[in-house]
Amino acid sequence: MKTYIKFLTSIFLKSFLNVLIIIFSLVVLINLLTEIEFFSDLDVNIFFPLHLSLLNSPSMIFEIFPFIFLISTQLFFIKLFNNNEITIFKYSGLKNSKILFIISILTLCLSILIVTVFYNISSNLKNFYLELKTGYTKDNKYLAVVNKNGLWIRDKIDNTILIVNSSKIDENFLIDNFITEFDENYNVKRNIISKKINIKTNNWVIFEPKIINKNIIQDLDSITTYSNFNYKLINSLFSNLSSLSIFELIELKKNYEQLNYSTIDIDIQIQKIITYPIYLILMTILSGLIMFNSRKYKSNTLKISIGLFLCVLIYYLNNLFNVMGATEKINHIISIWIPMLILSSLILLSSSKINEK
Repeated sequence: MKTYIKFLTSIFLKSFLNVLIIIFSLVVLINLLTEIEFFSDLDVNIFFPLHLSLLNSPSMIFEIFPFIFLISTQLFFIKLFNNNEITIFKYSGLKNSKILFIISILTLCLSILIVTVFYNISSNLKNFYLELKTGYTKDNKYLAVVNKNGLWIRDKIDNTILIVNSSKIDENFLIDNFITEFDENYNVKRNIISKKINIKTNNWVIFEPKIINKNIIQDLDSITTYSNFNYKLINSLFSNLSSLSIFELIELKKNYEQLNYSTIDIDIQIQKIITYPIYLILMTILSGLIMFNSRKYKSNTLKISIGLFLCVLIYYLNNLFNVMGATEKINHIISIWIPMLILSSLILLSSSKINEK
């Protein structure tokens, strides 16, 4: 490896690690304050909120890696500018575009590690975090799970526990249902078989139920029963996809397809993970171009502020198109790629005469 590549690699990695450590510390602190507030009225070990904060922080760090790479790149160039090393490289025949290429390759290597290793670790920690915290939420007695056998719901109404298994979801309806009612000691009270249940509201309408009670079968036109679940709530329960690894997302997608449940959110999450390295590379290049084009300004704070402003703008643009994809206003794949195409266009417009800067 050439000396200048080692030199540039060393500076970039140091900048990246410094920013990562600082951002991680801030995220842990913010999470800790949130957890302390959540457990303020609960009797838990004093270190438990800190434990939860550490478990939840990696998944949040994954979401803000674009900011981390942007600031790291800016600090990298600030060091080169302050020591006039960029000028020395220029006179030695090393073009600015070559420097951008080198740090882009470094970003690619780091982003592959982030997607393949860091993301899977953070998703497992997030899952562990949710399991621990669920035990302290008010609705921990309710549960909804999707697996290869369909949708399973555990509900509790007064002294009755309901276990609901449905093979499919069709808009506001559960299809092919088997409901078992238990008392508090899990003794079976009765079973209900129904082809269709309307779950639009918490007052479920069970159509043509076949009620089995002590070997006596009763057929009715319809009955109404209250549930803590409705269609909107069930949707929200499956929205925290950051707690699933890429392989778990693929498996969940298969289960959703069997259930006839929308896979749009999963498709978007998978696409985001797959395209994440490209996104981080574009952010690194954009950050470098900002530094070259604003070199005439002496204030480093101004340069970083410009970069952060654009990064926030891109972040909200990403979210806007993700929402449009999730609500099927536009194709979910297009919703992922449009922000990156906009970012690429911005980079092309900013890269003119980059070697003359």
